[in-house]
This record gives sequence, C-alpha cells and structure tokens, in this order.
Amino acid sequence: MIDIALYRDSGSTLLKDISTRQGISLKYLDHILSSLRKAGLVKNVRGKGGGYSLTRPPAKITLCEIIEAVEGSLAPVECIDDPDYCKKTCTCSARDVWIRVRQSIEDVLRSTTLQTLIENQEKKSATPGTYAI
Repeated sequence: MIDIALYRDSGSTLLKDISTRQGISLKYLDHILSSLRKAGLVKNVRGKGGGYSLTRPPAKITLCEIIEAVEGSLAPVECIDDPDYCKKTCTCSARDVWIRVRQSIEDVLRSTTLQTLIENQEKKSATPGTYAI
C-alpha cells in the first residue's frame, strides 16, 4: 500500500514493479492485493496504463483497514471474536485483558493513516544510510 501510494502520481502501479521494488514474489503479492481489492482499498485497471491504484486518498485509509483486509481479525485470542469458543468466557479474567489489548491495538491502527506512513517513509528515505522504496 505504501508503494502504491508513493507512486500514485505516476498513475496505476504494475504488480511486477511493486514486486521488484519490495522484493515480494508475484504470487504472494497477487494474493495480498486480491485481499486489498476485495476490501475496497485498491482497484485494478487492466490493459495499457493499467495496474493498481488506491480507491481513496492515503489520508482516508487507516492502517487498521489495511491489516484487517490482509490478516483478518486483530483479536489476540479466539474467544474475543467468538465468546462461544470457550466455556469459561464469562468467568475468565484474562479475557478482559485481551479485550483491552485488542482495543489498544485498534486505537493505534485506526489513528494511523496511510498518509502518515508515506510521510514517515519519505523522511526515512531522505536520511543518509537508509534505502528508498
């Protein structure tokens, strides 16, 4: 997503270009982008000038949306999403902690946008001794 956002002014980004720049296999990258496309975060245009592009401005896409699209639930344990998973759900004091952990993670990820990551990446790329995406 950072790569697509960084190169968005050049139009759609080709899968092979992302793969080369990021060192990710085409097959795995296709799988990731398929999940992002299903979540409505990227779109794919076929043909000349085609490739992947964001469906919204980077400032309107949160890291939480991206991670949930690719990884699924952010719950650290199964019983958070499915209380019926464990028969001790109602009496488990550890579950209360896991609920707070998930909420904290979600709060950070919801408050971080793709634009924030782009700006951080651009700063890091401008620093000597770092590499650019």
